[in-house]
Amino acid sequence: MADTLRAALDVALVPLFTLLGSPVTGLELVAFGLSLWMVACNLRVNPLAWPLAMAASALYGVLFAHSRLYGEASLQLFFIAVAGWGWWQWLRGRGDDGQALRVHRLTPRVRLQVALATAAAWPLVALLLDHATDSDVPWLDALPTVASVTGQLLLGRKLVENWPTWLFVNVVSIGLFAVKGLWLTVLLYALFAVLSVVGWRAWRRLESSGAAHG
Repeated sequence: MADTLRAALDVALVPLFTLLGSPVTGLELVAFGLSLWMVACNLRVNPLAWPLAMAASALYGVLFAHSRLYGEASLQLFFIAVAGWGWWQWLRGRGDDGQALRVHRLTPRVRLQVALATAAAWPLVALLLDHATDSDVPWLDALPTVASVTGQLLLGRKLVENWPTWLFVNVVSIGLFAVKGLWLTVLLYALFAVLSVVGWRAWRRLESSGAAHG
């Protein structure tokens, strides 16, 4: 079984073509497509986004580990676990009023607390990556890693603030993946950045209208 899985991964990581001088594998191509589909579902508050997130995260976990981006690779395992929670929240979750979970926003005080907690976690994760792995970009890897944890938790509770958080993550990630020569993933995160703005505007309208679902 292990040999079969290893052989399948070897095939998935075979370059199909080059983009800006860097190889693009079949695994990266499939993960790219699943990720775009996932974000399209998030924009519409469609729960299908969560199983798509699980599949895309599994593929990206392999890709990032192969590229020595250990913070991002570990993050994908977190994403898979939290996707189950997020899926449940979107299907059965309740707001503070006991009603079905709706698109809403944080209070200014909680928003500040979330931002400070995210900022405080960055150097901790960076130092961990620097001392426990052979990562050559521990600080740049750690920043979108910790911010992505925040974004995923906010998304799971249908909080509008997940979109500006993802916008920040996506902009930083563009630089990170460019350093690693993952150009298809750079393109993906550039598209994600644009879609973050679109999602932010769409969810603000949903929050203003009090809509529970897209």
